Amino acid sequence: MEGIARAVVGYTGGKERNPTYRSIKDSTESLLLEYDPDKITFEDILAEWSRMHRPFSRRPKQYRSAIFYLNKDQKDTATETIAAMKQMCRDLTVCSDVQAATPFYQAEKYHQDYLKKRGIRH
Repeated sequence: MEGIARAVVGYTGGKERNPTYRSIKDSTESLLLEYDPDKITFEDILAEWSRMHRPFSRRPKQYRSAIFYLNKDQKDTATETIAAMKQMCRDLTVCSDVQAATPFYQAEKYHQDYLKKRGIRH
């Protein structure tokens, strides 16, 4: 997406330190996005997330659907995004959490650019 400066695969959402793929502990696999707010907004990012994401079943914490926020504005936007998704998908249960971000731990190198390494465009 235009305006995304960097995307890093990792783990967040837990209290235990230093999770890894083989020892995820209480964290969730996640994506850290660094973006230029002059080119793209948090709302734009969540609109794209909503378009491509289908959080209609509960999953183990490692694979759950979640939006991790850094401040009240992001929390409000995330909550509104989930509410709109629920309104639009009335026949389905939207299973996505909104949670304050906890420390982010970068995933192992082999997890970075996973789709790109396999020639898959999203």
